[in-house]
Amino acid sequence: MRLSPLRAVPRVDLLIGLAIIGLGTLEAFTVAPAYGEPGPELWWVAQALVTGALVWYRRTAPVAVFILMILAQYAWHRQGNPGCPVWQLAALLIVFHTIGAHLPVKPGGAWALVGILVFDSGAVDHRFLPFDEVIFLTVIFGSAYVTGLALRVYLLRVHRMAERAARLEMERERRAAEAIAAERNRIARELHDVVAHSVSMMVMQAGLLRRKTGALGGPSQEAEILAGIERAGRDAVEELRIMLGALRMPQDEALPQPRLDMVPNLISTVGASGLRVTLETEGEPVHLAPGLDVSAYRIVQEALTNAVKYAGEADVRIRIAYRRDHLELEIADNGGGAGPALSTGNGLNGMRERAALFGGSLESGPLPEGGFRVRATLPISQGVPMSEATS
Repeated sequence: MRLSPLRAVPRVDLLIGLAIIGLGTLEAFTVAPAYGEPGPELWWVAQALVTGALVWYRRTAPVAVFILMILAQYAWHRQGNPGCPVWQLAALLIVFHTIGAHLPVKPGGAWALVGILVFDSGAVDHRFLPFDEVIFLTVIFGSAYVTGLALRVYLLRVHRMAERAARLEMERERRAAEAIAAERNRIARELHDVVAHSVSMMVMQAGLLRRKTGALGGPSQEAEILAGIERAGRDAVEELRIMLGALRMPQDEALPQPRLDMVPNLISTVGASGLRVTLETEGEPVHLAPGLDVSAYRIVQEALTNAVKYAGEADVRIRIAYRRDHLELEIADNGGGAGPALSTGNGLNGMRERAALFGGSLESGPLPEGGFRVRATLPISQGVPMSEATS
């Protein structure tokens, strides 16, 4: 048996052990003459030290301490001491209590019964016990065990109640999260159905007025202002159209900040992974609606993260092509990536949802020559060259 350090002993056990040692030492100097000893009996002090030390470790090894305590009592009587001092009786009651409190019912009850039979049979002090003494020992040791068993039952009940409370709290948090998600979806639907219609009407009226102004030869400055209003309105419609999907995302992704022009920064963060990443841009970059810009970036990020996880030391090519009415994204590697389980988040399903949210599409799969490719097509409405958007 490996005893734990003294500093690891519970304070209550440490105090009980010290009390037993102190009481045994006191009785060695006061009660020993009543047993026919001429003066203080140092053997009592040694016995008290052993008994107190055993009590310190009763929780760590209850069965071992129980057996050693009975053996210590046997050694006590072999020295010719007929009685059992108070400190020894208290220590025995404590270890019987510990057997009930720290062992399951069947093994604990078996050990307690063995201990009671050992004392009742007179095996400890080698004498035949009268019936009244047998009853006394059975009652006090049995009561000590029963109190320990009652404490064990109570603690188990408290533990089960704590676990049940924890489960209820988790269930409450889950229901609260579901309620929040449902409310977010409701808000998204209301924004989409009510506001989008009004903004669409505004865009249509601004476009009609712009065309009339141009047909009548009106000032070009007014036409430009109306074109700007129309363009801003269309961007707003695009944003409102994706509001439902945005509010369905986790809160840490609901209002993302990255844009497609930050892909070079994303590539620099994976340089240490062994991938050799090249970026190709085709066509003239245009100003994208914020939601479309973020989703395009996320698609590239997901596909690139998949390549980092599965492609190994491979070559990865990212192609961003700006067409007249759509945006093409292609991320291909020549490694051994298997793509069904993309990075954290929604993976392939999430990427498809992002593309479908804008009326686009996404294709993915292994290449004939080896490797894996993700290709997304996202429609662009009213694309404006980046140089004009920033001027």
